[in-house]
Amino acid sequence: MAQRSDRAPARWRRPFLRWLDGVEAGWAVPLLIACFVAVWTLYLAIAYAGGGLHPDTLEAWTLGRDFAWGYAKHPPLMGWVAAAWTSVFPTSDWSLQLMAMANAGLALFFVDLISRQFVTGHKRILVLLLLMLTPAYQFHAQRFNANAVQLAIWPLATWCFLRAFETRGSLWAIAVGCTTALAMVGKYYSIFLVASFAFAALAHPGRRVYFTSASPWISIVVGLAALSPHIHWLATTGASSFTYALAHANGIAASSLSEARTFVLGLVAAMGVSAVLWVLIAGTRLKQLPADFAAMSPGLRLLVYVAIGTIVLPVLTSLAMGTDLPSLWALQGLFLFVVPVVCGTRYPIERFYTVNVTMIVAGVTLAAVLVAAPIHAVHRNDHGYEEGRNLYAQAARELTRQWRELTGEPLSAVSGDGSLAFATAFYSPDHPNNAGPFEFEDTLGLPKAAPERGMAALCFRDQDICIHWMGWVSRRVGHVVRREFTVQASLWGRPGLAREVVVLMVPPQDKAPASAADEFSANRRGTE
Repeated sequence: MAQRSDRAPARWRRPFLRWLDGVEAGWAVPLLIACFVAVWTLYLAIAYAGGGLHPDTLEAWTLGRDFAWGYAKHPPLMGWVAAAWTSVFPTSDWSLQLMAMANAGLALFFVDLISRQFVTGHKRILVLLLLMLTPAYQFHAQRFNANAVQLAIWPLATWCFLRAFETRGSLWAIAVGCTTALAMVGKYYSIFLVASFAFAALAHPGRRVYFTSASPWISIVVGLAALSPHIHWLATTGASSFTYALAHANGIAASSLSEARTFVLGLVAAMGVSAVLWVLIAGTRLKQLPADFAAMSPGLRLLVYVAIGTIVLPVLTSLAMGTDLPSLWALQGLFLFVVPVVCGTRYPIERFYTVNVTMIVAGVTLAAVLVAAPIHAVHRNDHGYEEGRNLYAQAARELTRQWRELTGEPLSAVSGDGSLAFATAFYSPDHPNNAGPFEFEDTLGLPKAAPERGMAALCFRDQDICIHWMGWVSRRVGHVVRREFTVQASLWGRPGLAREVVVLMVPPQDKAPASAADEFSANRRGTE
């Protein structure tokens, strides 16, 4: 059937075949990626209408406001990307949603750079389509954080490594050093990618030629040089982000076994739909897999070794150190398995199958945008989120209004619940600085903002740890104003979930209330 369809395609297939003809002409892949970014950005705009941005995305934006070589909880790359993006695009929900999906689109583009080293034509498209059927490039990508920022960096670094191993040229070696350093300042988990490069080079038959050249040593020197500002920051600031990462290494042998099993099963599940489709495409030709692997080109074989390393090395580390190992930490590496499977086949894949997978991807995407997104938006408007993100904007605006009413000045610093503080920094028209602390569970310290400059903090009423911290600050500072109000979600004019917010305002000392006692104003309804 597939061969017959390729010889005499149905009329509805002909536009898709013309599109596939444009792969080597250079426009088919960019068109696919552009459509992917546009449609999934639309999905996010509908699904999270009235829902606010994810706290991780708000954190990335907040951190990026102040350039640094590191931040309290995370390496700096996600903050740098958010800062660069908002220096061009506006500070709004749609802008950062577009940023998240553009990052996913860039990741797919870099994956295609790898694929085109091994195949031509519609097989390149098939690689991208199978990846689009995993959750990594839409649902994982929309939470722009230290994990999602790796989506684009890992394939870029891998492409540079493949080219450096093949050519042993100085420029590619420098590129490997720079991109691996960039991956490391994205998330320290990327050490497993770097280690997998070393493992792959050692396991490959061409290892002697590579290691006797200058290429690997140039990469090491350049990588360390590029990392040196961050290493200096770690050494001079107490290495808080490294300590935060090590906090995941607190398990026992039994829990580590469970983590490793869940890690592997999670990645298998993420690839489930794509794997089933590939089985249907290959059919009886699957029996050729061992022969295909034996006949793989040196570059594809190197990629297979990298893929193995990114799974085996984290699992061994988890078992040895008792670390947490969520599978979402490794989703950016799924391309390492798809590219060798598709590009390593020595038999031709009929375009009939690529068109069919295109239709499946298009159908899933349209169903997500037209059906799932509105249902999700309505459900969340009525039932809310645990973190309260569909109330962020309302709480930020009401706090800003009350602060200006009290002091007559813009709000300059905000603290309280970490997510609410990030949200207030973003959604308040004053865009106050985040004053910390970020984690109440770790410390009940006083926020960084000096009380004489004034600050505000906010918590949801049911956040006991945050409310307890507010009481501690009130006793420590003295001149505070404490109020409560209610905010309510709204979607397309339809009222939704309501929740109480407690705010603590520490006015500048020259505007402090006459009495040191707290001023209470209970149950005031916030404006929307």
